[in-house]
Amino acid sequence: MQSLSEHLNSKLEQERSGSHHASSSKLLMLGALGVVFGDIGTSPLYALKESFTQTGLAVAPENIYRFLSMIFWLLLIVVTLKYVMVVMKASNKGEGGDFALLALVQRLTRPSPSLFYMTGLLGVMAGSLFYADGVITPAISVLSAIEGIQVVAPSLHTIELPLAMVILICLFLGQRFGTGKVGNLFGPIMLLWFSTLGIFGLLQIVHAPEVMQAVNPLFALKFIITRPFLSFMALGATVLSVTGAEALYADMGHFGAKPIRAVWLAIVWPGLILNYFGQGALLILHPKAIENPFYLLAPKALSVPLLILAAMATVIASQAVISGTFSITKQAIQLGFLPRSHVVHTSEREVGQIYIPFANWLLLLVVAATVLSFGSSGKLASAYGLAVSGTMLVTTLLTFFVIRYCWHYKLTLALGATLLFFLVDVAFRSANVSKFLDGGWFPLASGAVVFVVMSTWQSGRRRMLQTMYESRLRLDAFLESLMRHPPERVPGNAVFLVADKTAVPHSLIHNLKHNKVLHERNVFLTIDIEDIPAVPREERLEFEPLGHECYRAVLHFGFKEDPDVPAALALCAAHGLQLEVMETSFFLSREKVVAAPGRGMSRWRERLFAALVRNSGSIVDYLNIPPNRVIELGTVVEL
Repeated sequence: MQSLSEHLNSKLEQERSGSHHASSSKLLMLGALGVVFGDIGTSPLYALKESFTQTGLAVAPENIYRFLSMIFWLLLIVVTLKYVMVVMKASNKGEGGDFALLALVQRLTRPSPSLFYMTGLLGVMAGSLFYADGVITPAISVLSAIEGIQVVAPSLHTIELPLAMVILICLFLGQRFGTGKVGNLFGPIMLLWFSTLGIFGLLQIVHAPEVMQAVNPLFALKFIITRPFLSFMALGATVLSVTGAEALYADMGHFGAKPIRAVWLAIVWPGLILNYFGQGALLILHPKAIENPFYLLAPKALSVPLLILAAMATVIASQAVISGTFSITKQAIQLGFLPRSHVVHTSEREVGQIYIPFANWLLLLVVAATVLSFGSSGKLASAYGLAVSGTMLVTTLLTFFVIRYCWHYKLTLALGATLLFFLVDVAFRSANVSKFLDGGWFPLASGAVVFVVMSTWQSGRRRMLQTMYESRLRLDAFLESLMRHPPERVPGNAVFLVADKTAVPHSLIHNLKHNKVLHERNVFLTIDIEDIPAVPREERLEFEPLGHECYRAVLHFGFKEDPDVPAALALCAAHGLQLEVMETSFFLSREKVVAAPGRGMSRWRERLFAALVRNSGSIVDYLNIPPNRVIELGTVVEL
């Protein structure tokens, strides 16, 4: 989600250049508070409670200290040290997130085919698990908030599931309207939320100040040494306290690293720690409060307002993940990991606010099925930990390549910088594997489906382009031969799209075959999506005259940009070629993929790829070409 976005982009540029004022910095921080921290900010609803539930340990002071010590040090190591201090420095031209990191790493490892393939595989795995996280986060967040009804009005507990479904359905139905207007409220609401977390926690700590001794890491270390199995189980539960840490990195490109770091250190981290320790203090005094320690922190008179505020916070957390899903889907499409899909811009001024109908309805369907299948936040907690721990592990591995190949640290230093994070992530992952049958299978199954689709699309596209490359005719030689006995030239401009700038477009061959004419001016156009977020205007166009009023052009776009071919072709005017859109015909090839046995991919994957090609979105919409200026000519490609 991109709340406050109509003001933030200009403010972000000022912040990055060092010329920003205090007011712009505060605006960025408020925006980051509303967008970035919703997921991790709602973890106190269930994290400490699930630590006792999943381990079965008694609600005794010693165990409370153990869990709180683990949570405190996990927030310090995983969020503050790993993400805030290290990972957020591994930016791709200021952008973060799984695919931005993957694009950066693949650019660095391109000289080594084995490393390039391995990092690509890791990136696809991270993207696949992100989608699983995108399903579980709205489900567990809304369910955990609504379960506060059991504290406020126990007799109404039967409406929890229907109410959660209504909230989620309304949330997804509202996506097509955009999030700009609602987003302006998110920052203040989350500021109130974290203030409430801290105040309620502090008020309880006053009654049992001894709980603060849990800051001592010896409680966690002794637990790990003396009770390895139970501490292993506890680690699988306490990982819930750091869910949402990936959002700090993913949203870095919109808000900048400095505001996110400032908000985390000044507001979010203190609020979370105070609330967790406040819950611990409550459990020391009233062990039976384990039923729902978060809601029982509040005075009874404030239970209903807290329930409403929690519901709002979980909707914000869900909104951030849903909008993040749209954003990462667009990046995956641009980078060639997913087929084209219709993208709707919900803001006239902010390109970051997008809505992808297919992704929205598919996500709603899967989230609704998840809520109905699991039925409670407790049952979903096992699934959540496995998805989060997998994504964190892949991020650590990819960050190693940045430290080694981008920052050029020695191998020993690169290993040392990531070893602690790697060990923690592996421990997270291993601890959650034991919950496979209790719901952990769900993110793995969801991720596996997405992984198959993404890897099949990537492999299929590569094989399709390779097949077309092997059968290509060289453009220079073809034009030389053609112009010896030129066909009839007709007035106007023709733009022929071709994937390989050295090859003859199939659409040109079919046009000559069927219409037997050549336009007065002809441009052979290739679209190149770079592994950087945005390409500067001065680097947008490569232009080369080929003679006889024929030209080769390559348009470069970043993976966060929307390709606008007509607007980009206006740059040809600087080279003496005026291309009026309404006087130009765009010739495209529509490939029909036919599965052929024995060509490398298994038969079922060939059929899956062919189905994905048939159902992919229109390239005309993708390139923003006026439909009434397009001529599509078909060609058959065997895989």
